Amino acid sequence: MEKAVFVVRPEQLSSYSPAAHVGTINRKLIGNETVAARNVEVILGEIASTGLAEAHHHDVAEQALYLLEGRCLVEVEGESDEMRPGDIAFFAPGRRHKIIPMDGPIKVLVIYSPPLGNATTAFRT
Repeated sequence: MEKAVFVVRPEQLSSYSPAAHVGTINRKLIGNETVAARNVEVILGEIASTGLAEAHHHDVAEQALYLLEGRCLVEVEGESDEMRPGDIAFFAPGRRHKIIPMDGPIKVLVIYSPPLGNATTAFRT
């Protein structure tokens, strides 16, 4: 019988840069591919000081963004607020959002439900 995976080590995962993001490196921590999760997806993301998540929205997924390191400006539907480590933001489906590092790189945990998976149509600018 194959051993169930429940501990994920980010350094063992491949990275990718999602659509509508510049200077971003993501690693999918929790998802169908890593732990066979079906209803949630957790991403560890790093955005360089010169990078950003361009304004976009997700058609179906709810998104929470937890800031681990750095400071960033978050814009939602034209309104903006600063995030500091320990802050969390929520983006409902269809809400345009943008993330801009303020004075250096940032590290975030991103939670999606339902998972984005590999759906390229999930990002709309």
